[in-house]
Amino acid sequence: MTGPNPTDRGKLGSKIHLICDRNGLPLSLGISGANMHDTQALEPLVRGIPPIRSRRGPRRRKPAKLHADNGYDYDRLRRWLRERGICPRIARKGIESSQRLGRHRWVVERTVSWLAGCRRLHRRYERNADHFIAFVGIAAALIGYRRLEALLTA
Repeated sequence: MTGPNPTDRGKLGSKIHLICDRNGLPLSLGISGANMHDTQALEPLVRGIPPIRSRRGPRRRKPAKLHADNGYDYDRLRRWLRERGICPRIARKGIESSQRLGRHRWVVERTVSWLAGCRRLHRRYERNADHFIAFVGIAAALIGYRRLEALLTA
């Protein structure tokens, strides 16, 4: 043998999960262990979306659609999203390629790369998860500030 299996689920480290709007502004953030399945992180992220201010009417409490890759393709999650009035746009495993959602998902990938640009988040130095999520929140606030600054100067 040459070493441990690279697809082993006993991976060390942590993953950053996020939901962002269509412009790349982070709305909800979370972290989990690298060995935790992605589907367990979706429900807390959707519940963590703050009310969205609109020009007319009451504040929106949920998004109309949720785009995700095929890692979230489970009937339980699709049902859960539909019960809350959210239309799931999730690539199906073995049927649809996640490339089809690329025009929507690249926004999330870009936001993740913006987060990875912060040195403190590129490699996890903190042992305490509360400290790490605080740094993720600060990085998200910086992203929001930069987006706002870009809109005001344009």
